Amino acid sequence: MVTTTEALALAVAAGLDLVEIAPNSEPPVCKILDYGKYKYQAQKKAAEARKKQRTVEIKEIKMRPNIDIHDYEVKMRSIVRFFEEGDKVKVTLRFRGREMAHMELGTKLLERVKQDTLTIAKVESEARLEGRQMVMILAPR
Repeated sequence: MVTTTEALALAVAAGLDLVEIAPNSEPPVCKILDYGKYKYQAQKKAAEARKKQRTVEIKEIKMRPNIDIHDYEVKMRSIVRFFEEGDKVKVTLRFRGREMAHMELGTKLLERVKQDTLTIAKVESEARLEGRQMVMILAPR
């Protein structure tokens, strides 16, 4: 343990700075180092961490309750691609006009989507009705 004045004298003699590393510890911990270089390295480390970070986006797939088989397969390929990229998928099923009377068709379709993506995705939010559309959110496993 060294007094503050001694530590400052040592730092000046070395041509470096006295930097407080852990101010809340008892006694406070300080280091003798080049402060400019220390700040630069900390900045580089933060930039590297930001570069490796990935934001998870929510991609949306819109369908209709009476979707054709081929159209459904095209949408499913897109969903699989989104999961491979690490994104969440919001499956939106829009009802128009008399389709509102046949909600069971929409529920059945979303259930089929859930079964087809069972191995690669988990259901984050079950199918729920929001006005004229049914929404389900899937996240990659």
